[in-house]
Amino acid sequence: MIKLKIPATSANLGAGFDALGLALSYYNYVEMEESDRVDIQSLDEMAVPVDETNLVYVSARDLFQVCGKQLKGMKIRQTNNIPMARGLGSSSACIIAGLVGANHILGSPLTKDDLVDLAAQIEGHPDNTAPALLGGIVTAVFDGRKVHWVKQEVYTKLKFTVMIPDFELKTEKARACLPKQVSHKDAVYNLSRAALFSASLLTGKLENLRTAVHDRLHQPYRMELIPRVREVFDIAYTHGAYGVYISGAGPAVMAIADVDNTYFSGKVRFSLENAGLTGWEVLDLTIDNEGTKIIT
Repeated sequence: MIKLKIPATSANLGAGFDALGLALSYYNYVEMEESDRVDIQSLDEMAVPVDETNLVYVSARDLFQVCGKQLKGMKIRQTNNIPMARGLGSSSACIIAGLVGANHILGSPLTKDDLVDLAAQIEGHPDNTAPALLGGIVTAVFDGRKVHWVKQEVYTKLKFTVMIPDFELKTEKARACLPKQVSHKDAVYNLSRAALFSASLLTGKLENLRTAVHDRLHQPYRMELIPRVREVFDIAYTHGAYGVYISGAGPAVMAIADVDNTYFSGKVRFSLENAGLTGWEVLDLTIDNEGTKIIT
């Protein structure tokens, strides 16, 4: 049985809707091996489907089919640290686990590019799946068949402090609230800021991040689905965050801060509680530059 370590991801990074994502030091673990039946268990308290609808199994089966192989069954054991429906790539982690594990079991017939493409076809967009597989910050364009991507490893004195509320926000609901069309002005607004984010992060012009995370395509609409989220943003900025944005579809909120801002997360946690915003978990994370790994 092989064991995989799959990182959480944070997509969009403000203005880079469906195009930018990064991998984080927060992990799911999946053990799997081919079997003559479907045998799936959760090794923690997270409830997961234990039949053929399990996303790890579905992804493994899809890869087998692409390779012209029949999958009779799979033994899967999941440890799910990444919370579901919070905007941290829990479904993408399952997809990547299934693909990477199945590919390894078959002797690695598919390349990394193949896996990136297949994951995007399953998920519908690559902003979470690509960084979960590759690590680092990934800029990706999916043309419906192929993903055109660039990975950039980031070694900066930054921490990514995620604030996770105690309620879910399904991606389907978070997408349903978005407008069908946007103005040319708003498109230009986002394009310029998405470009500014990547360039500023990689060159160390961190003072630009507060402007670079501004967005008009999804955040203003999703904020209406997350109670008092503007207060969460304000608290993070009050304590010195470079930039704050909704992680993926939400409801988690990500703050980018300097590692030398030693007590940032503690101050944020105290301020949230003091404001009556109970039920928000605060975690300090860093960028994972390696992506999914087979560890045994």
